Amino acid sequence: MQEDYQRNGKGHETTLPRLLLDNAQRYGAKTALREKEWGVWQPYSWDEYLRKTAEFAAGMKKLGMGKGDVLVLIGDNRPEWLWAELAVQSIGGMALGLYQDAPVDEIEYIFSLTKCRMVVAEDQEQVDKMLSLKDRVSHLQYIVYHDAKGLSGSTEQGLHPFERICEQGRGDIEKFASWVDQIQPDDTCLIATTSGTTGRPKLAMLSHRNLLSMAANLGRVDPKQDSDEFVSFLPLAWMGEQMMAVASAMLFGFCVNFPEEPDTVQENIREIGPHLIFSPPRVWENLAARVRVKIMETSPLKRFLYNLLLPMGMRYADCLLAGTKPGVALRLGRAVADAGLFRPLRDRLGFSRIRSATTGGAALGPDTFRFFHALGVNLKQIYGQTEIAGISCIHADGRIDFDSVGEPIPETEIIISEEGEILSRSPAVFQGYYANPEATAETIRDGWLLSGDAGFFKENGQLVVIDRLKDVMHLADGTRFSPQFMENKLKFSPYVREAVILGRDRPHLAAIISIDPEIVGRWAESRLITYTTYQDLASKEQVYNLIRDEIADINSSLPETTRIKRFALLFKELDADDGELTRTRKLRRKVVEERYGNLIESLYGPDACIDLTASIQYQDGRTREVCGTIQIASVQ
Repeated sequence: MQEDYQRNGKGHETTLPRLLLDNAQRYGAKTALREKEWGVWQPYSWDEYLRKTAEFAAGMKKLGMGKGDVLVLIGDNRPEWLWAELAVQSIGGMALGLYQDAPVDEIEYIFSLTKCRMVVAEDQEQVDKMLSLKDRVSHLQYIVYHDAKGLSGSTEQGLHPFERICEQGRGDIEKFASWVDQIQPDDTCLIATTSGTTGRPKLAMLSHRNLLSMAANLGRVDPKQDSDEFVSFLPLAWMGEQMMAVASAMLFGFCVNFPEEPDTVQENIREIGPHLIFSPPRVWENLAARVRVKIMETSPLKRFLYNLLLPMGMRYADCLLAGTKPGVALRLGRAVADAGLFRPLRDRLGFSRIRSATTGGAALGPDTFRFFHALGVNLKQIYGQTEIAGISCIHADGRIDFDSVGEPIPETEIIISEEGEILSRSPAVFQGYYANPEATAETIRDGWLLSGDAGFFKENGQLVVIDRLKDVMHLADGTRFSPQFMENKLKFSPYVREAVILGRDRPHLAAIISIDPEIVGRWAESRLITYTTYQDLASKEQVYNLIRDEIADINSSLPETTRIKRFALLFKELDADDGELTRTRKLRRKVVEERYGNLIESLYGPDACIDLTASIQYQDGRTREVCGTIQIASVQ
């Protein structure tokens, strides 16, 4: 039966808990999950996966949880998250994941909307957030934790360790299969928060059919095997991680690995050597920047070899991607470069066994794409959104195009409306927004999902995503441009962390830039440039000259009408806690334009500098103001 789901894309005919039962019967003692703890990888078999899930489900039943109830999960990626998620789904409830750094007011809004009675919080930090809300959301009865550090002596009413809930349900686990039999493919099983680029996140409701039809159809064009390894290090609240660590892992039976700590992710990836990796553009951009920084710091010989061999890898990748056969000299050169540089570099990054490398969630700049293909990583773009269970398009092997996001996966239809908006239809389209029928009606019309993205199809049938429909801009002379495209080109520079491109109804383009403090700091130290704080570093004339050179290099590849003429370096990083970015690090353009309106006006005026005040908010709700003078610089 399971092979039929995988081969023929029939994921819509089953449910996630049913697949857990099937996998435990089929694989038994085979490792399903692996977590690094105390420096040692701790394996959990499919039998243990099922037992833990059944125990927690029975424990929740004892506490009165059941059909229609919402279980909120918050914390780092841990096996307990998956056990709890599958458990609540098996008794007819819904899982709702929150980002670890979600502020208290956003959590309170979601709790009040969903009337959730139970939350699984990882550790003391997250438990303290929940306890601070308990008086304001009276329906919250149970707070469950699985990292007892600092909590073992707590006597708060309703506070339980994860194992206690499992112990309470241990006597009823034989009932688990009968509970699963009552679950239908169209039952809502997951509530996923949207990115919230225009305000508070909406809560998208997804069924087993939505998630598993997506996973099955993705597997038909990007095959996965039960022998594969996958490292889950991005927040499980993100739809992309649910797509891989839950839906695809359950359907195809591969092993999901959890790093020890966020700081050890790269080391742990190298230890596992995954076959599959899926990350948003910021991860690939950071990896590319890290490689370039390490090369800057290495010995002159290694730096010479890198600068000699990387262009050869770029030319080889360009030939393959253009569909032309590389010449003999280029093939030989590429083989030498692979043995001497690219293979050791892939191993250092943890990509020694990578078969499927994908990116999605936002556009990835062509320069970053070319860089990884030059290294021999077959990186592919996917396109989708939370409301279509994560994916609707992907590059097929041998049909990778830097400018596009590939072609629709099986069972997915995509059309372009008269306004240029991308519309999608598939079994994976979500059921609607939780407690928000008005927003649902605005997003789904006649069965078509309105993406809000502008795009078009190329002659080769591949979809090109221009930008958010509302963000595509025109200069004063009518020249059309995509700020996101320009921002991606800027962020390919290792020195740029975030960028905001301006120019709507203006005479030219301008940019507000947040530098990468670690990389620019190393650059400054190597040149004996002293600084104290981020604000001090961002104000240095030498740093302005550095960024000016980076922008000038980018401008040289652009038409005269869409070149960046002026820029300013912000004295703080753009931050999700300040509302300037979403939790998935997408730009909240409207917030930035309102908050830095005076700076924007100065970029288009005669001023050479401006005194600016900005507010910084900490996760505990405290705020402070940052004041300083920001230079306005021109690019020749």
